[in-house]
Amino acid sequence: MKETKTSAEKVVKHPKPKLMNVKLEKLQPFEDHPYKVLDDESMTELVESIKEYGFLNRIIVRPLEDKQDEYEIISGHRRVHAAELLKMKEVPSVVHFIDRDQATIMMVDSNCQRENLSLMEKARSYRMKLDAIKHQGTSRQNVEKSEVSAELISENDSGRTVQRLIRLTYLVPELQEYLDNGKMKMLPAYELSFLNEEAQRDVIDRIDETESFPSHAQSRRMRAAFEKGKLDYDTVTGIMAEVKPNQVEKLKIPMDDIRKYFPREYTPVQMVECITKMLENNQRKEKHRTEDLYR
Repeated sequence: MKETKTSAEKVVKHPKPKLMNVKLEKLQPFEDHPYKVLDDESMTELVESIKEYGFLNRIIVRPLEDKQDEYEIISGHRRVHAAELLKMKEVPSVVHFIDRDQATIMMVDSNCQRENLSLMEKARSYRMKLDAIKHQGTSRQNVEKSEVSAELISENDSGRTVQRLIRLTYLVPELQEYLDNGKMKMLPAYELSFLNEEAQRDVIDRIDETESFPSHAQSRRMRAAFEKGKLDYDTVTGIMAEVKPNQVEKLKIPMDDIRKYFPREYTPVQMVECITKMLENNQRKEKHRTEDLYR
């Protein structure tokens, strides 16, 4: 007996993608898309390339459900802006007849291969894709597992990296900006993302006052204090006032300059210990000599 599919199991068929030229005035940017479109050197190069060779690849769009004959850009925001700068009337497009969640996943997949994405652009992309997958109801129970969600979200980044990147979206805008301009590293920012907004702004205030940023170890200590309910501005100040290992000055002496003063079998560690002892002995002798002069 032939089995029949229930309504929940039926596959919804969409029309095949369609190739067409779409007028610029009919194109809308993807709502809340995370990618920056800047009038920088790269944009100038793109404009010149399109001017000389035309569009090497079609942009990807989908019809908007609530607006007739208008389309949402899935991939190609920078190319559309370049076309606007060139005062073009229309751009070659591939129209996909898909819903919002499918479009989100396609947008992330088509853009995350770019090498020039900032940390926060990638972080917001992964967060949007994860939310879309969950909204679709795709293995909702499995999506919560980091190793499964990593496979669904990225083929290139490890599960831990995907988790950390998505976590960065919980940072307040100022800390996200520090990440994108390279003033703060990913690991300290990841730890700070577990603080609430008030605590994060305490950190920002301290950064503004000292013009220095917390290390990974300091950020972990602030997170631990926050989770115990013991993080306030004074605690933030105390933790960030500590000298970081990379701020401790080190004296470097070429080995060739001092090797001749020690037995051949001495290791560098033994040399340092010997030099330190000699300096301590010399300091004691100088102290005794000074005391003798004032007796």
